[in-house]
Amino acid sequence: MESNQNDYHISFFKPTTAQAKWNRNLAIKLILIWAVAVFGFHFLLRAIEKPTPEESYVKYEMVWENILSESASVEEMQIFAHSSLSVIGKVFIKPEYKTALNNAVSWTAFQLADSSQKELLIDKTKEFEKLKEEVTSISDPEYINAKNSLSQVASSILGLQNSDPRILIVSFSLVSTEMELFKAENKDMIPTIMSTYLVHNQSFLTDFKFLGFPFHYFYSAIFLLVLFVFLCWLYCYRVDKKNAELDIDE
Repeated sequence: MESNQNDYHISFFKPTTAQAKWNRNLAIKLILIWAVAVFGFHFLLRAIEKPTPEESYVKYEMVWENILSESASVEEMQIFAHSSLSVIGKVFIKPEYKTALNNAVSWTAFQLADSSQKELLIDKTKEFEKLKEEVTSISDPEYINAKNSLSQVASSILGLQNSDPRILIVSFSLVSTEMELFKAENKDMIPTIMSTYLVHNQSFLTDFKFLGFPFHYFYSAIFLLVLFVFLCWLYCYRVDKKNAELDIDE
């Protein structure tokens, strides 16, 4: 009579031999070590982190109420424009947020400009907008001249120093149709935009540098990878040693 027993059936969850149980338990231990190393660290980060504003946010908070009441001084309006440009310079911004910030910068520049500067600002902005639509290469001399010319005019109005990197993006932030009115819907979005992009969760784990990297980056990007490779090696080593003890030759 033929036996129905399957001597080759192996189940990780229901091991049938002492060797299989030992192998399962070892794998579970190593997986738990990996899980604690990954998720435990991130839980720790969340537990000890605290919101830390950038300098641009601190300055924005100082002037925002006066911007809303339209009682801000020239310096306060320049500070507001600088903070808005700091956010525009971020890599990823929601389209609706960028629209609101462009409106803020355009309106602020127009408000700060005197009568002769207003006309020049609008003309330069329209000229650059037209070239942006027509140009096929950003290395086009006419395009570069228009961008630099607009940047020079706007930087002078907004009080941007030559060494300020925000000069590089100010020409892209101006919209000719957004200068005369700071729209109510855009005003309502500004506090959310500023807190989203200018306030970051930080702790000593993010501020501490290790081998030139912020520690949390080093831990997540380098140490955890090394730990994973080590745990794989440890599993193979322990299995080979166990097989040698049991005289199992594979």
